[in-house]
Amino acid sequence: MTTDAVQTGSGVSQLFQLLRDGVPRTRAELAKSTGLARSTVAVRVDELMRMGLITPVAEAASTGGRPPSQFAINPAAKVVVAADVGASHATVAISDLAGTVLAEKTTDLDVALGPVPVLTWLVEGALQLLTDSGRTSGDVAAMGIGVPGPVEHSTGQPVNPPIMPGWDRFDIPAWVYQHLPVPVLVDNDVNISALGERATAWPAVEHLMFVKVATGIGTGIISDSRLLRGAQGIAGDIGHVQVARGADIPCQCGNRGCLEALASGPAIARALRAQGIEAHTGSDVVDLVKRGNVDAIQAVRQAGRDIGEVLTTCVSVMNPSVIAVGGSMARVGEHLIAGVREVVYTRSTPLATEYLSIVQSVAAEQAAVIGASMLAIEHALSPESLTAAFLSA
Repeated sequence: MTTDAVQTGSGVSQLFQLLRDGVPRTRAELAKSTGLARSTVAVRVDELMRMGLITPVAEAASTGGRPPSQFAINPAAKVVVAADVGASHATVAISDLAGTVLAEKTTDLDVALGPVPVLTWLVEGALQLLTDSGRTSGDVAAMGIGVPGPVEHSTGQPVNPPIMPGWDRFDIPAWVYQHLPVPVLVDNDVNISALGERATAWPAVEHLMFVKVATGIGTGIISDSRLLRGAQGIAGDIGHVQVARGADIPCQCGNRGCLEALASGPAIARALRAQGIEAHTGSDVVDLVKRGNVDAIQAVRQAGRDIGEVLTTCVSVMNPSVIAVGGSMARVGEHLIAGVREVVYTRSTPLATEYLSIVQSVAAEQAAVIGASMLAIEHALSPESLTAAFLSA
């Protein structure tokens, strides 16, 4: 491969990155933004048109003579597959390059069945959605998958996931690639939910925390507009931070007093059963709250306080602008968030909370799927991937 070809491929990618925001631009505007000669811009625009990544849009206003052509990203050029694997459910979807979900399907599926049954359902579901949408696997630019456990992001392998028996160090990308030969990106489900929440509701916010409260409790952290994963991929694992009120309560991780053992959906249900109230799952708790059961409302409010106790430390360390609370337990509405706010706003410093918004997730149950789409899109449209695509074309 010649040096000129590599430089041209890199230049095509550079131009495309400007157009990824969806704002139409003329060749002259692109030349001004990049400092490139108009003739160079014209060549690179033609290459992006040939690759199908950009498309002409409505003509720009003319100052006389023929109106100049504008160009913008073509979201329909490719699709990505997005998958959200939870403790007891799985969702697979296809999205365009703007992150718009085009089709999806969800099923009850126990992650404890192991990687092969779960991933088989995802791949077969993805292929069916592609067929139903008139697409083929050749239209897929990448696949993003979220799983409910720690992930070594560089390899896509789960690492000692507490609720995923049989998944430890399973090579998810390699297995999926055998059945759907596209780049496969894997991350923790809370991390991708943070990406989905930010893309949906807070695109301009640089510091955001997404708190998922469901079967477990975890946090996805975005700082300086970048997702923080940590050295071993467990950044934000607040579910196993000790809370004084639950010092004697055992957690499935082997320790006692973990936040998850005190404030997750199953934990709240267990506390209600101890009071003689019939509740076995987080969904039972949500139903009781929606029916106005005072004991359930108080238990949820206390769970919010317990979560707030841990988040108070996070606020001091991370100084977020937004804390979005999602997951299945967020369906109880303001009761959970009220408990979180009560503690965080009381115990944190005024400077840390002056502009802090603690809100219910806007993306809600779609957060993880949208985030998985964004994970795949960011890879597929990265400068490295586009340069490689140009050189192989």
